Amino acid sequence: MHVKVLDERVASRAKARGIDVLVYAPHFTRLPDIRARAEAFTDDELLVVPGREVFTGTWRRRRHLLAVGLSDPVPDFITLNAALTAFDRQGAAVLVPHPGFLNVSFGREDVRAHADEIHAVETHNGKLFPRQNRLGRELAAEFDVPGFGSSYAHLRGSVGEVWTAFEGSVDSEAELVAALRTGAPRRVFHRSGVGHRLRSAAEFAHLGVENSWGKVDRLLFSGTEPTHPDHAAYEGKFDDVRAY
Repeated sequence: MHVKVLDERVASRAKARGIDVLVYAPHFTRLPDIRARAEAFTDDELLVVPGREVFTGTWRRRRHLLAVGLSDPVPDFITLNAALTAFDRQGAAVLVPHPGFLNVSFGREDVRAHADEIHAVETHNGKLFPRQNRLGRELAAEFDVPGFGSSYAHLRGSVGEVWTAFEGSVDSEAELVAALRTGAPRRVFHRSGVGHRLRSAAEFAHLGVENSWGKVDRLLFSGTEPTHPDHAAYEGKFDDVRAY
């Protein structure tokens, strides 16, 4: 339900592990580019669906939301309400990834305030520790919101460590969006054993790289992000809801 990497090795690993659908949602990448790459790796064995993990708010006070089924690009760093409005207008499925994680995620009060606007809460994330995943399950139960699970793979070896199994088939992006928006029955599974624990630890260690040198490089050397509302591609459409 949520991977950050996509290439031939990722597609092959997904197929080998019995995965039928991948949601590909890399950071700071515009929707048209995500969609083009998803289409390039979709074939008769594997459907790759484009998604956007949108960073709402400022960098220091951001809240992440995973949107599946967007038809028009939505930038990062706009207000939470503006993002939710844009998702609703497009009929996208709105998912809460890694709840309670650091300062980037929905917590209990966020889910309480927006329970009617979100369609699923992540109840198992391959990158997180058991207590963090336990919070996701608690929030889903407390607010009667369906759950989902994902590998949250930033590393190729994590693909297929966690998956969501729907009772019915999902053969298109539209069918996945419909299943999520209507709360279709599903179960969340994850692998176990030493190998699974080591891959989870590797994913968590990768977080340190991503949030240290990766962040410095992004902020100091990259210029305006492709998904910043200031970017020319958005034609000023989000100027009035920019977080900064």
